[in-house]
Amino acid sequence: MDSGSSAMKPLFPRRGVHLDLKGVPPTFERLMALLDVFVAAHYNVLLVEWEDSFPWTVDPRFCSETAYSPPQVRQFMEAAAQKGLEVIPLVQCLGHMETPLGLADYAHLREVPDRSDVLNPLAAGARELVQRMVEDVLALSPQVRYFHLGGDEAWTLGTHPDTQAYIQEHGKDALYLHHVGPLLALLAGKHIRPILWHDMMIHWSAPRLSELADQADLMVWGYRGHPATADPKAHYHHRHIEYLKQCGLKLWCAGAFKGGDRMDSDLPDFAARQANALAWTQVHRTVGFEGAVATGWSRYNTCSLQTCPLDSSLDTLVDLGWIFFGGQPVEGGSEGCAALLDGLGEGQRYRSCRQAMEELARARSRAWENVIMLRELMVTARRDPRRCGGSDVQGRLRYLRQHVSEADSAADLMRQAFAGLIPALWIERYLDERLVPLKDELAQIERTSPSDRKKSPAAATQSVTASSVMIATRGAGGNRLRPLSGQRSSQA
Repeated sequence: MDSGSSAMKPLFPRRGVHLDLKGVPPTFERLMALLDVFVAAHYNVLLVEWEDSFPWTVDPRFCSETAYSPPQVRQFMEAAAQKGLEVIPLVQCLGHMETPLGLADYAHLREVPDRSDVLNPLAAGARELVQRMVEDVLALSPQVRYFHLGGDEAWTLGTHPDTQAYIQEHGKDALYLHHVGPLLALLAGKHIRPILWHDMMIHWSAPRLSELADQADLMVWGYRGHPATADPKAHYHHRHIEYLKQCGLKLWCAGAFKGGDRMDSDLPDFAARQANALAWTQVHRTVGFEGAVATGWSRYNTCSLQTCPLDSSLDTLVDLGWIFFGGQPVEGGSEGCAALLDGLGEGQRYRSCRQAMEELARARSRAWENVIMLRELMVTARRDPRRCGGSDVQGRLRYLRQHVSEADSAADLMRQAFAGLIPALWIERYLDERLVPLKDELAQIERTSPSDRKKSPAAATQSVTASSVMIATRGAGGNRLRPLSGQRSSQA
């Protein structure tokens, strides 16, 4: 994959690729093989978010069915070091705490009783839980120099009466440091430099940020567009970056090679991922980041659906590695990246994975378009009985059946392409998340539409209930329907 760039001085001294292992995790054999791909793409850092793929001893219930074993984690760490890849483990400390807080035994540690995402930092045992998780990971991660404590998107912090009272008296920044400070000291005592995501600190006072600067680095993340032209309210707007820098903080930046487009995407948006990475190189020339990381989200949070398998996203992974190394993307775009993967013996497999996901995304998009049209036609008939009996509903229903069948064929392609790369359990769950809702819609529409031809227009309209009416959300990654009361969240 080298084209003479190895003789260049890297643009970023540290170039990281992020492994989010809480969704579509690689098999252990594939995880080990990917190390060579990372090295060839000019990465020298691995930001590893183990989540439920780690062999937790603090509570084995944190482990998924396919969690790696302690010997496998040790082997991975040793192999990464031998290949010149510095591993930075990531353990969440405040937000995105669904793995432990989703269990009833830890519900008393929640900031909001019916939500498992944010930890109540004042609850007895809260910090101790995080500390035990950090120590669990450190036990299998010898000689790490950095440790990422997450800390982002704790949007409900201050909701609990105890934290609300604390904030009113001392401030939210004081509460954050009250919780995180001892964890930072723990790592510092082991000569490990902590890193935190930046978004919770952008409104802190300068003295608080200066205090934090002595204890941790911040990683500024933003996955859409350019920080200089982002919405001024965006957490990664350039003014926030300049403010953090002025307060003496050492900053890293993070784009995304996957998981930065839509929660239900099957493939990353290559052009958007590339443009965002290039934007970070421009900011780097004025700010001077410690390093850059290409995040690769497999779920937007622990409780959301899986997104963008890694092996069909290798083109963007390679492209961002080259951008962070030399400041320029791979010539030839996605196909140019595939050609580079050919040189590693990875090209054919990557193309098979990508084709499967392209066909799945295409069939899903077309099927949901027909679901939307059918729902709209059915409401038309309900509102005006004279519109019943036309051919549009039956025609659209035929198209819907066809596209669901195409999605089933694409699912078979995915099973074949990813066999041995992702445990079969996660492949089937990935497909269920995408196909079961479609098939449920088809079945519900079929129960209604075919019999309409035998009914009077008035009777036909009664067969479509208000509860079946859905709101469509459309996007580049395909169309999905959600109930009227549904909520969505996304990373920016």
